[in-house]
Amino acid sequence: MKLGDLYKLAIKRGIENDPRGKKAVDRVLKLAKEEYDALDKDKKKDFDKDKLTNPYADSRVLAGDLNQEIKGILIGVDMEVGEILLADRLREKGKEIDLIWTHHPEGKALGGLAEVMKMQEDILNRLGIPISAAEGMMAKRTSEVDRSIWPVNHNRPVDAAKLLDFAMMSVHTPTDNMVATFLQNHLDEKAPETLGDVVAAIKEIPEYAQQVPVNAGPKILLGSDKMRAGKVVVDMTGGTSGSEDAYERLSRLGVSTMVMMHIPESHRKLAEKNNINVIIAGHIASDAVGMNLLMDEVEAKGVKVYCCSGFYRVKRTDKKKPAAKKKAAPKKKK
Repeated sequence: MKLGDLYKLAIKRGIENDPRGKKAVDRVLKLAKEEYDALDKDKKKDFDKDKLTNPYADSRVLAGDLNQEIKGILIGVDMEVGEILLADRLREKGKEIDLIWTHHPEGKALGGLAEVMKMQEDILNRLGIPISAAEGMMAKRTSEVDRSIWPVNHNRPVDAAKLLDFAMMSVHTPTDNMVATFLQNHLDEKAPETLGDVVAAIKEIPEYAQQVPVNAGPKILLGSDKMRAGKVVVDMTGGTSGSEDAYERLSRLGVSTMVMMHIPESHRKLAEKNNINVIIAGHIASDAVGMNLLMDEVEAKGVKVYCCSGFYRVKRTDKKKPAAKKKAAPKKKK
């Protein structure tokens, strides 16, 4: 499978599972085109043209030729210089690895992380918060995250991949969208009554069950087993943690329980203050669910997948149903 086709597949699945809905995604792409069209010739050279078809700035091909055939991938949650050296060692031992696939962004994809956070404005709006309030809440937090990335030496792993002749790709928000949709649908179907029921439902998913023995499984952070769950919202996409100001608004809108990958201490205090229960499903396990959903399709294309850095394969490929028996043709009457 070509590197460019793998990239397109990831972005396509991200858009299909985007919690904002197609209309909001189309708006982002439209605004990007309008921005590009308004630039003069010199400035167009510096414009990231991926924005015209990919609404996720934290997901990019970082190294390699889009027409390059990919036969094998080393994939993990965090793929830094150590993992790239591991890929080279595995290649020496005979593993056919062409592509380093990282979930958490590196290189220019890490530089674009804050840009993705704007999608949280539309997510909050869909939950009932006016868009003007959502944009106001997120502006400060988005700027804060952006500034925190400026001093980071974010191209180190990309440089290592290039020196060792690996292609490299980051796919962050698309698979976060996939786990957010998957887990919200799962919990909606289970309709858990208590927080204990929510945790039990999450543990039915293999990636979360795998993390229990290593003390990284789902935990109730705020609330207790017997407390009623009420309206449960899965919050697992949009770059990183959003605005602290959202909890009071969400509480007023009837949100009782939030299921998250992780939460900063300042956010925990505000959720507690506003009587919102919080369940931490687990960061690495949640990332793995989205990654596995996409890897099912990648492996179906004939690409070999090798896992490391916290990622374990769980296959959900539907088994082929047995063909229906054909009815015997009626005998002709003599």
